Amino acid sequence: MPISLDVLRVGSTYYLSNFGEHYEFEVIENLGEGNFRVKDIHTLEYFELNSITQFGKGEDYDMGEC
Repeated sequence: MPISLDVLRVGSTYYLSNFGEHYEFEVIENLGEGNFRVKDIHTLEYFELNSITQFGKGEDYDMGEC
């Protein structure tokens, strides 16, 4: 069962699977309205969390704490 976006904390690491893609990231900043600036822990790339879920949540959607 995936965790809610409401419980994400700055400085914590999480994983997210959606539409066959798997991400592991650290939350850098809360941008408000359920959006966060995050850093991929493998590529060190910064992006907004909404960019992963902008097309909805697939059947494989799962998110949790690492």
